[in-house]
Amino acid sequence: MSLAIVHSRAKLGVQAPPVTVEVHLANGMPGLALVGLPETAVRESKDRVRSALQNARLEFPSLKRITINLAPADLPKEGGRFDLAIALGLLVASGQIPAASLEHCEVLGELALSGELRPVQGALPAALACRDNQRTLLLPRANAAEAALVRGVTIIAADHLLELCEHLRGEQPLAPVECNASPAAIGSLPDLRDVEGQAQAKRALIVAAAGSHNLLLFGPPGTGKTLLASRLPGILPALEEDEALEVAAIQSVCGRDMLQQWPTRPFRAPHHGASAAALVGGGSQPRPGEISQAHHGVLFLDELPEFDRKVLEMLREPMESGEIHIARAREQLTFPARFQLIAAMNPCPCGYQGDPSGRCRCSAEQVERYRSKLSGPLLDRIDLHLAMHNEAFSLSGEAYGKPDSTEAAAWVAAARDQQLKRQGCLNAHLDLAGVRQHCALQPADAAWLEQAVERLGLSRRASHRAMKVARTLADLEQAAEIDRPHLAEALQYRQLDRQPEAGLP
Repeated sequence: MSLAIVHSRAKLGVQAPPVTVEVHLANGMPGLALVGLPETAVRESKDRVRSALQNARLEFPSLKRITINLAPADLPKEGGRFDLAIALGLLVASGQIPAASLEHCEVLGELALSGELRPVQGALPAALACRDNQRTLLLPRANAAEAALVRGVTIIAADHLLELCEHLRGEQPLAPVECNASPAAIGSLPDLRDVEGQAQAKRALIVAAAGSHNLLLFGPPGTGKTLLASRLPGILPALEEDEALEVAAIQSVCGRDMLQQWPTRPFRAPHHGASAAALVGGGSQPRPGEISQAHHGVLFLDELPEFDRKVLEMLREPMESGEIHIARAREQLTFPARFQLIAAMNPCPCGYQGDPSGRCRCSAEQVERYRSKLSGPLLDRIDLHLAMHNEAFSLSGEAYGKPDSTEAAAWVAAARDQQLKRQGCLNAHLDLAGVRQHCALQPADAAWLEQAVERLGLSRRASHRAMKVARTLADLEQAAEIDRPHLAEALQYRQLDRQPEAGLP
């Protein structure tokens, strides 16, 4: 057979679009032409494939005119992921492997000059696509563990090209790979009991976890803001299988090992010098940024005002929609970004405003300039604002302990279960219609809230988010209705929004 067709997968963002590798052998002047918009690494595959076949003692049809087409022609192809598909296509076209053995298969893998198979990025999105198309995936053994996380797809893995050839000929069939991933131990995560004192801050963290609310902690250095934020993953429930696969697919595209943390939620803490492309994604070949790598997890931004303001403003859209759109001249990509934002900041440039020691020397103008780095629309999208203060130092151990992560996780799980049964999503993700339906108030409480919102100078968005927080507070108490104490506590968490001298009615 002089024409062979092998199915493969490209990598485009977190997607794996299909690519058909067509190999044609013809008489004429010997040569090899590779077409289909290949970039440099793909064009170099012809040399890797030739050496791999020869070193594996397989025949390379060097006396034929070889044409290799990677379809569709308008889709950019990158990396060495098509090496194995091209090699198998040459073997099928030259009659060394039966064509029928690859009819229901897809192939991924980079070839070494010796014929060994090397891993590629994005194997898990390719496995998800194979499952949807009911095909078998052939790939390097180094990619087998992550691809096998996908249930319902047959994975055949090998270390060498010869192993796959013998399998496809039926000489020595390879057994399908089974998933060996075991859930990461939740107990290995930092425990909430390590935080000394700060009862109100612990309460706010539990509320944020229960409703997936964004949280801003501000206070002097050493009050435990970073310590507290790092305890959030330990009180969040483990990911559902579909969510875990979405997270693992993003990590696979980024070339990270997701098996050690499967299926715990990601925790990303980028440095405040991170660029816009690093935080939200992008580049000449767009890749997921930190907000996408925190999908279904936590994005922790320490020293929030130290981030470039333009970078922070780019968070506004994904905080609302749960996804980020990257536009380029030739393509537009959408990355998932349903993250929970936890931010920390100092109250002033020196960090000690309000400290009883009186060490702060910042002027009112300096403080205003420092806080103005955070725009009102961004602060509106952060549900909880909490001031933290230094507490008395103690080694007695009485300030530690309750609640620990196990106890807090049980409260969070119960509250989330109630939300999912009632409305099908967490409270932070309710739209305007959902707020009106599931956060309904008694007439007297509604009138009280209107007065409080006017006196505190809150925006309409901030008032809706306060109602969502009140709904979460009620869910933590397993209460069916929102009461005034829930509303009052929710408004106490809008401290950076308040106008001077404002108070609750």
